[in-house]
Amino acid sequence: MPTHILGLSAYYHDSAACLVRDGEIVAAAQQERFSRKKHDARFPADAVRACLDMGGIAFGDVDHVVFYDKPLVKFERLLETYLAYAPRGLPSFLKAMPIWLGEKLFLKEMLRRELAALPGAPANGDLPALGFASHHQSHAASAFFPSPYPRAAVLCMDGVGEWATTSVWLGDGNRLVPQWEIQFPHSLGLLYSAFTYYTGFKVNSGEYKLMGLAPYGEPKYRDLILEHLLALKDDGSFRMDMRYFNYANGLTMTSRAFDALFGGPRRAPESPVTQREMDLAASIQAVTEEVVLRLGRTVHRELGTDALCLAGGVALNCVANGRLRREGPFTDIWVQPAAGDAGGALGAALAVWHQYLDRPRSTGADGQDRMRGAYLGPVHNNAEIEAFLQAQGAPYRRLDDDALMPELAKLLGAGRVIGWLQGPMEFGPRALGGRSIIGDPRNPEMQSVMNLKIKYRESFRPFAPAILAEQVSDWFEHQGASPYMLMVAPVAEPHRLPMDAAQQARFGIDKLRVPRSRVPAITHVDYSARLQTVHKDTNPRFHRLIETFAARTGCPMVVNTSFNVRGEPIVATPADAYRCFMRTEMDALVLENCLLLKSEQPAVAQDDAWQQAFELD
Repeated sequence: MPTHILGLSAYYHDSAACLVRDGEIVAAAQQERFSRKKHDARFPADAVRACLDMGGIAFGDVDHVVFYDKPLVKFERLLETYLAYAPRGLPSFLKAMPIWLGEKLFLKEMLRRELAALPGAPANGDLPALGFASHHQSHAASAFFPSPYPRAAVLCMDGVGEWATTSVWLGDGNRLVPQWEIQFPHSLGLLYSAFTYYTGFKVNSGEYKLMGLAPYGEPKYRDLILEHLLALKDDGSFRMDMRYFNYANGLTMTSRAFDALFGGPRRAPESPVTQREMDLAASIQAVTEEVVLRLGRTVHRELGTDALCLAGGVALNCVANGRLRREGPFTDIWVQPAAGDAGGALGAALAVWHQYLDRPRSTGADGQDRMRGAYLGPVHNNAEIEAFLQAQGAPYRRLDDDALMPELAKLLGAGRVIGWLQGPMEFGPRALGGRSIIGDPRNPEMQSVMNLKIKYRESFRPFAPAILAEQVSDWFEHQGASPYMLMVAPVAEPHRLPMDAAQQARFGIDKLRVPRSRVPAITHVDYSARLQTVHKDTNPRFHRLIETFAARTGCPMVVNTSFNVRGEPIVATPADAYRCFMRTEMDALVLENCLLLKSEQPAVAQDDAWQQAFELD
């Protein structure tokens, strides 16, 4: 009989479930996609049901359930921190304790109640064995075990797990051996989140905005950060001066001393972004990249392996990843696509199989990872989609791929924006051609159109290219695969556009108005792009669409952004996709083989009240 392991992450942010069968990842999904609440932290009941359905089993067939961190150890850290900062931490202590004493301290019992309520749970309450992995063990397992390497260094960086904020591991076969760690409150992830907070964005959500804002500024505050906030050693280890931070003992991220150091209070959320925020973003990004580079060099020197695996929320900083790949000592780098807490569910499940059950691990001779392109979620077939569209009275055409792909290439070339839902839903924060909005990267208006009329978000936000894997080095200064949109690389010199003196003199948001390359919609103001290489073996239909577009235009890429509006989780179902399509200024929608044109849809009353349904990030 096969062994089924259910991994869970929940109760902090980005709750998720993963089903592993005999060491193979069967399915993985985030709760937010089903609940439509971004970063949903609740027990992932819907995600569990979806994983079981995809695996073709009932909950009674599960042999092991594992949670991605150890709540009692986290509670110990919480108490020790409050004692260390007493009496300053009293307000935070009084706010946190009722939650812990009412729920999290008894998380094992709470999990059992939730599991017992799942369809197919044994009526006699005889539940599967329930285990707990440590937070960074879950991250490390998610990074190494699905990677293509038989042996590799593993570097995990995030806000905080139980105690660890940065940890180093050696992965070898089916073993993960811890090497050393940096502990709370000294945290690169929380340092970055402090600047996210200070620049007016939402912590645990807006960090990628800060990364996207950085190229508009100058790192004017870099030395100030290194002089006052962070004592950084040559080996990449560091300590933070906690006088400037409030997250350990208060209800905010930064203190009054932080405000005084940087010349004023934090930016009010939703107020205009100024040059000051751009310079702050550039400064903390520069410091983060320096820390990551130093850590990478140290890990390489200590462990003597040329392969590196990354996980933890900081591993979603694709600019730092790109620099580590180009400038660091490693020959190969692999980043877990669900590097944040959602990926902890997957890592915990694999840790049970390989470490707790001591089952062997093999890597493919072809150098492929075991993530199946991160396409690990539910699929919707054409019959299901047509039944939905007919019930909605939505006009559509069903076309086979031979007819559909040229039609889409034509629409893209004419400047149309297309919603695209096909195949399994992606696992992780990036849309990778399963639930995407796509456009023509050659169109100089595409970035502003997509940001302001489709996504309803800030104009400075960059977009990513999805490019045929076999042509990536022709267009970017990058060799090899980047399937998960977690590497940033410069646009190759032959495709850049020259700038005159006046254009070069622009600063701040005015930089956005200068086309930088032949593909301006995906070229950031520093000539960089966040790469997704599209591979025929993991997403053949998306690959074929881009091939068809390339044959028509000579451009082997499309703009790829997630299929949602600001504050909304990425769409999961055809119903989600159609609703988003009708609320925005998208021109066309593809649901598997069904093509819908906005001009043919029934008129709907314009009502922007729906935008209040999603909490802004």
